Amino acid sequence: ALENQDLPDSIKPQKVEFHSLNFNTTLHWQPGWAREARDALYFVQYKVYGQSTWQNKDECWGISSLVCDLTRETSDIQEPYYSRVRAALAGVYSDWSLSCRFTPWRETVIGPPTVTVVHSNKSITVKLQAPRSPYKRKRGSKIPMTNYYDLLYQVFIINNLLDEQHRVLVYEGKDKVIKIQDLRPGVSYCIVAKMYMPLLDHSSAYSSRQCTVL
Repeated sequence: ALENQDLPDSIKPQKVEFHSLNFNTTLHWQPGWAREARDALYFVQYKVYGQSTWQNKDECWGISSLVCDLTRETSDIQEPYYSRVRAALAGVYSDWSLSCRFTPWRETVIGPPTVTVVHSNKSITVKLQAPRSPYKRKRGSKIPMTNYYDLLYQVFIINNLLDEQHRVLVYEGKDKVIKIQDLRPGVSYCIVAKMYMPLLDHSSAYSSRQCTVL
């Protein structure tokens, strides 16, 4: 067993990091190095950079989980935030472990669009939907990521006869419905798409592929 003066150090949370996809933001950490650290409870605080007082995150106060949802607390997406976590075990508290600074607008990962494919005999119509943020309009619908960034859709076609990995860019722009013409009947085509941000030269991951035989 550890000496009690070593305990605060050995249960101190490691690698406190923000993870964010489409502004859905969670804080993750790892337990301290002691074997006993698996039984620790965790306490999470957050603040906007420059504020003097830390706020407790009530839902993540004395939890055994290694993740805490801070989507609501980081909703001012231009602000930089910090968070910190400490552990408690057997009445002993570790020091706080601090995250890096996190600015949602800069650092959230933009996900791929949703793709729907409708085919006729020589063409494919592709319907695109931008990923949505967790934040809602007054009517209750979730605000798409295209409201926050200048984003383009990139649409690629894969002709399965040629090569599974050979993706050809057939469209880049803001239209949500596009038509790909002059395709060959009887051939299997797959469509994938991604979101592209020219300003930062960032791309999302590819969407899942939607395949169809004309």
